[in-house]
Amino acid sequence: MHIFYTPDIHGKHYKLNKEESQHCINVLRLKEGGKIILVDGKGGYHKANIKVADRKNCIIETTEIRYDWGKRSFRLHIAIAPTKNISRFEWFLEKATEIGIDEITPLLCERSERKTIRKERLNKVIISAMKQSVKAYKPELNEVTGFMEFISKNHPTYRFIAHRDKDTRTSLKVLVKREQDILILIGPEGDFSSEEVHLACKNGFSAVLLGPGRLRTETAGIIACHTVNLLNQ
Repeated sequence: MHIFYTPDIHGKHYKLNKEESQHCINVLRLKEGGKIILVDGKGGYHKANIKVADRKNCIIETTEIRYDWGKRSFRLHIAIAPTKNISRFEWFLEKATEIGIDEITPLLCERSERKTIRKERLNKVIISAMKQSVKAYKPELNEVTGFMEFISKNHPTYRFIAHRDKDTRTSLKVLVKREQDILILIGPEGDFSSEEVHLACKNGFSAVLLGPGRLRTETAGIIACHTVNLLNQ
């Protein structure tokens, strides 16, 4: 069944925006009476029928509503340095959304090669992955935040910085606790600097390894995301 993202849905009847209406009628060629799913990104999962099949103003009537659909017993936040090649960062956002993530903060580090992002474009990537994987919760994408500013904020008890260093020997999977909110920092292509790791540890972060080899930034992010989700199954 086809899924549409409707963040402002309320009441029994809803009008799809122009873009979603065109996709519904022109691309998918759905007709009046056709059954679809609406998700609001906040846990609302709505079964619905097409009431008026208009390619500019498609009217929908909901038939069943489920709240907190797919809600999890833990929250995962990954703060990650955007990659120089933005398509690799988009790949991370897509796959992390499919696997399961709640919040993403693009992190500006000492060795960052990319310092800006197009948030609107990246949110479209997230929404597309959310619909494809049938998620009712949309991961929150924050603004680019400086490393020092970020680690100085209040964070969950379980917070980690993934880093390859001879003194870092503990694997993330050993420290992850089930049903607990978790924050993981992932550095840029050149990794975090020693000073950044030191400052993070002073602010309550634990340094962890994600695996035996050297990983690309986006790969490290996916491994961290998968590890936490797998250990919470």
